[in-house]
Amino acid sequence: MRRLAAGWWRRLALCLPLLVAGCATHLSTINAPAITQSGPRPDVDVRRLSPRPYTPPDWPESLEARVLLPDTPADARRPAALLVHGGGWQRRTPDDMEEIAERLARRGYVTVNVAYRFAPEHRFPAQLHDLQQAMAWIHEHADAWRIDTERIVGVGYSSGAHLVSLLGVSANVDALAKPHGGDHARLAAVLAGGLPSDLMKFDDGRLVVEFIGGTRAEKSEAYRQASPITHVDADAPPHFLFHGRWDGLVPVDHATDFHAALVDHGVTSELYLQHYRGHFTSFLLRDGAIEAGIAFLDRQLLDD
Repeated sequence: MRRLAAGWWRRLALCLPLLVAGCATHLSTINAPAITQSGPRPDVDVRRLSPRPYTPPDWPESLEARVLLPDTPADARRPAALLVHGGGWQRRTPDDMEEIAERLARRGYVTVNVAYRFAPEHRFPAQLHDLQQAMAWIHEHADAWRIDTERIVGVGYSSGAHLVSLLGVSANVDALAKPHGGDHARLAAVLAGGLPSDLMKFDDGRLVVEFIGGTRAEKSEAYRQASPITHVDADAPPHFLFHGRWDGLVPVDHATDFHAALVDHGVTSELYLQHYRGHFTSFLLRDGAIEAGIAFLDRQLLDD
C-alpha cells in the first residue's frame, strides 16, 4: 500500500509543474508567435499618478482612471494601454488589472486603468460609451503624457475583454458611437482574455440579460450589436486572444470562432489556448499568456 501511495505522489509531483506552468496551444497568423521572436527588454521605473476622473461633470456617473507613466527618454512619444477589468459587467474593480498595468508600464507603455458603469443600473451601450470617453480623455492628455495616439492598445479580461474588443472592432459603427461625438475610439491592437465574443451563444443567463436589458428573443438586435464577432472586418485591430480550454463560463469556442473570423478577414491574430484552465484560473495563472500578449503588442507597435 505504501508503495502504491508513493507511486501516486511521484506521478502527482511530475504532473504539478505542467498544471502550474500550464501548457498552451499557441496559434499565429504570421510566421511564428511573437513571443518566440522577442528578445528581453529592460524594465523602466514607473511614476504613479493619483486616481482622477476621466468623465466630464455632466456624465451620468463620475468614473476614475489610474495612470502609470514610464520613465522613458524625454523626447520620445510612448504607446499607451487602456485597461478594463472583468466582473460580468457589474462588479469588481480596477484592482484586478493593476499587476498587468504595472507590467506594461515597466515595458514603456503609459497605462490607463479605468472603472466603468455597472449593469443592471446602466445597460449596454453605456459601458462602451465610458470607454470611448476614456479614449477621448487619453487623447486630451497625449501631449502632457507624451502618448503616441496612433499606438493605443486595449487590454482586458472577461467582460473587460469584451468591452475593449468591442471598442476596437466597432470604431466605425454609428449606432454605437458616444452620444457627445468624438473620433478617438480607434485601437491599434487588443489583448483580450476570456473574451465573450458572441453574446447570442449564451442561454439567457442573468449577467448577459441584465447587461443588455432583456433576453435574446426580446433584444436580438442589441445582442448582435453588443457582440464583437458581429463587427469583424478587414479594419479590425490585431488581436491577441488567450482562453482556458476548460472555461465553463465563457466556452472556448468564443475564442476559436473569433480568431477564425479575424483570420478570414485578413486581420493579424494570435490565439493562446491554456490547457487545464477554467475561466478564473486562466486569469489567476496568466503569466505566460500575458508575456506572450505583450510580445504581440510590441510586435504590432514597436517593431515598425
